[in-house]
Amino acid sequence: MEPLHEDCGVALIRLLKPLEYYQQKYGTWMYGLNKLYLMMEKQHNRGQEGAGMACVKLNSEPGKEYMFRERAMGSNAITEIFGNLKDNYKDVTPEQLADASFAKENLPFAGEVFMGHLRYSTTGKSGIQYTHPFLRRNNWRAKNLCFCGNFNMTNVDEIFDQLTEQGQCPRIYSDTYILLELMGHRLDREVERNFVDAKSKGLEKTAITSYIEDHVDMSNVLKTTMKDFDGGYVVCGLTGSGEMFAMRDPWGIRPAFYYKNDEIIVLASERPVLQTTFDLECDEILELEPGTSLMVNKKGECSIQKILEPKEKQACSFERIYFSRGSDTDIYKERKKLGEQLTEPILKAVNYDTKHTVFSYIPNTAEVAYYGMLDGFKEYLNRKKLEAIESLDHQPTHQELEQILGEFVRSEKVAWKDIKLRTFISEGESRNDLASHVYDVSYGSIEPYTDNLVIIDDSIVRGTTLKESILRILDRLHPKKMIMVSSAPQIRYPDYYGIDMPHLEEFCVFRAAIELLKDNHMQYVIENVYHDCQNELKKPKEEMQNAVRGIYKPFTIEQINEKIVEMLRPDGVTTPIELVFQSIEGLHSAIPNHKGDWYFTGKYPTPGGTKNCNLAFVNYVEKVYQNE
Repeated sequence: MEPLHEDCGVALIRLLKPLEYYQQKYGTWMYGLNKLYLMMEKQHNRGQEGAGMACVKLNSEPGKEYMFRERAMGSNAITEIFGNLKDNYKDVTPEQLADASFAKENLPFAGEVFMGHLRYSTTGKSGIQYTHPFLRRNNWRAKNLCFCGNFNMTNVDEIFDQLTEQGQCPRIYSDTYILLELMGHRLDREVERNFVDAKSKGLEKTAITSYIEDHVDMSNVLKTTMKDFDGGYVVCGLTGSGEMFAMRDPWGIRPAFYYKNDEIIVLASERPVLQTTFDLECDEILELEPGTSLMVNKKGECSIQKILEPKEKQACSFERIYFSRGSDTDIYKERKKLGEQLTEPILKAVNYDTKHTVFSYIPNTAEVAYYGMLDGFKEYLNRKKLEAIESLDHQPTHQELEQILGEFVRSEKVAWKDIKLRTFISEGESRNDLASHVYDVSYGSIEPYTDNLVIIDDSIVRGTTLKESILRILDRLHPKKMIMVSSAPQIRYPDYYGIDMPHLEEFCVFRAAIELLKDNHMQYVIENVYHDCQNELKKPKEEMQNAVRGIYKPFTIEQINEKIVEMLRPDGVTTPIELVFQSIEGLHSAIPNHKGDWYFTGKYPTPGGTKNCNLAFVNYVEKVYQNE
């Protein structure tokens, strides 16, 4: 219901031919820039807080800029940065702008290596200083590093301590900055290693520079930089000498896809972005495997190198349910199956009365799951019709067949996402009143007091929009019963790998479990889990267990669902309401290749996730008692 923020999207392009080639074949040397723009726009769903892009010119002359960056804030950031870029060309004649050689020599962003980034903050930090790409400058081209990523690291505190113990003094405490500085430090060491090699071979002056740039091995940099990080990530970078790389975490938590031919090497966070931008078939695009890096050197030679030993793959299932574009061929099928699998529990909720049930969805991300749900009910009704015909002991009349075959799945677009209303009033009931109008309904779409109303959404997280808007506005249709369906299981645990779900108390499922414990005079469970979490935090993190799971053990899913309804029911709404969630088994059946389910099960793929979850519960309890 509530918009979740997934932390970022990335895009990389390496042109393998001179700019004149693209001018001649595609009519513009800006081929790389135009494709980068498309890739970023098609990943706009992944970040609307800010955007940035960077470019490197290969083989530039001393005294001329060769590394460029543009960043902007806000939902229109992509338009702004490319608008600013084009402003650089406003004083250039049309003839000069069409001259690839002139552009390469004189115009900013007329290069061969490009990187783009879309940002959603998962840390609460905002401002242009937190917008990727980050840049680390140096007079040696090979030591310049431009860096961006789709990631969240769980052990920044440990890495920070390592750096300070070495005598370093980081200026900013954030995973992005620390990662940039650590990687930059390792890049410096790699350059210096090659400097020593060059000197030992008797090389001097610019010959040393050429040797370094031809022999920098970014896999060495990544192996020494990333070995201690715990988290989900795709980290990308460019160097001033023309190296390009993208590395995926060993668990495969965050996604990355790439394609290469004799003209380009490209990478993006989502497969359909590459399919549409470059007119490709699905099977032409490859997934970057966990623990590996796509490496492109200064010469344009491409390789996939293992940086870290891959772990058991735990690709994020929420990417499939919600974040990634539903236009991906596999994601589309998976979301349909998630909806279809809910047929039986929905039937129970409406007491098998399909004749008086209307199906709809919360726009817009639940639409594909809705189609799957309709398919499930069509199949159910077809079976029901066949059984009715087969059970007849006589030749049916036209009227009998018409009566049997006449029942159909009733679907309507009941809920509409209204224009984005600006809640400019920040306090009290006035703000709540505005929030309640985020959605509108199709009046007359159901028979009042007779029809059940089934509404599917991709997930139910905080419950705020349900309480403040959805339930209240759907109640205006006066359904006999409302069944709110989630194509995802109950979200019980925080995410620490890039999704904006860091706090236990934000989840309506967690709040309901806590209230049930209080209702049943079982506060001792809260105390026991609190002490268990404290004890787990004393262990080495690799040995920790997630003690927070004990909060949910006393109750069934149905008991928690009933409590959620009680907590979220708006004042004055008396219509019966029931919640239906996807099962964990159903999730794995629909999405078998993306096993990352920690937000539902509490089984974190990395030690840092388990540690942070235990710490989150300790902080929650201490905050509650402190407030009391």
